[in-house]
Amino acid sequence: MAVEGGTLSVRVGGHTGPALVFAHYWGGSADTWNGVMGHLPPGQATVRFDQRGWGVSRALPGPYHLDRLADDLARVVDACGPGPFVLVGHSMGGKVSQLLAGRRPPGLVGLVLVAPAPPQPPASVTEEYRQHLSHAYDSPETVRHALDGVLTATPLPEAVRATAMRDSLAAGAEARQEWPLRGIAQDITRAVRGIEVPVTVLAAENDAVEPSHVLREYLLPHIPQATLTTVPAVGHLLPAEAPGPVATALGDFLAHLHPGGGPAGSTSR
Repeated sequence: MAVEGGTLSVRVGGHTGPALVFAHYWGGSADTWNGVMGHLPPGQATVRFDQRGWGVSRALPGPYHLDRLADDLARVVDACGPGPFVLVGHSMGGKVSQLLAGRRPPGLVGLVLVAPAPPQPPASVTEEYRQHLSHAYDSPETVRHALDGVLTATPLPEAVRATAMRDSLAAGAEARQEWPLRGIAQDITRAVRGIEVPVTVLAAENDAVEPSHVLREYLLPHIPQATLTTVPAVGHLLPAEAPGPVATALGDFLAHLHPGGGPAGSTSR
C-alpha cells in the first residue's frame, strides 16, 4: 500500500465487520498478531501491517515519530475501503492508535488498547530509563534478555519466540531508537481528549513495562470512558503470551458494540 516515501506491507483478511485494525508494539510486526488471528471467528475482517521502519516496511524512510505513524495508520484505514472499524493497538501501537482515535476518523466505532503505552508519560520514564531502553534491540543477546527478562512472564512457544527475535532485530537504528528516546515520553493527553468511541484496555497481571497501576494512573483519567480488564499470569507481550484471551476480549468488545448482531455486525469491507 502506497504511503509517503514508499510502500507499507498490509494484510487484509475476512469480510465480516467491524474490521479489526491491528497496530503492533515497538519491536513487532504484523506477525505479532498471528496467534490472535487463529482464535478469531472465521470470516472476521482484519487488517494487519508492518509499521514504518519495522518488518517488511523497514525500508520506508523516516521520520518515525508518533504523528507519522498515526498518519500511516490513517492511510491504512482509508485504503481498506468503507465500513466500520475498531483500532487494536499494542504498547507503542496503542499510543499510535490513541492518537488516531483522537482525530475521530470516519468509520471508527471502538478502540481496544492491549498493554498500551499511556498518553501521559509515567514518572518512571526518566532520561536514564529511555537511554537504557534504546539499546534493548542492539543485538541478539540484548533481545533475548528483553524477551526473557522484561517483556514476557511466561515461556513463549519456540516459533513465536523466534518471530519476536526476528522482528526485534529487523529495524534500522533510527526506527529502533525513535520510540525509546522520544515517543515513549511524548505527552498526548490533549490529543486523546478527542476520543469519543467506546474504549477497552487489556492489562497484563505481570507486566513489567506497563503495569496495571500505571495504566490506572496515567491512562484512565485521560480517557474516562475506558474500562480496564487484567489478564492473569502473563506479561507485556499479551498477543503472544495470551492470544486466546486477547481474541476473546475482542469478541466480547464487538458483541458489546452491537448486541444481538444487526447490520453493523455483518458489514462487508
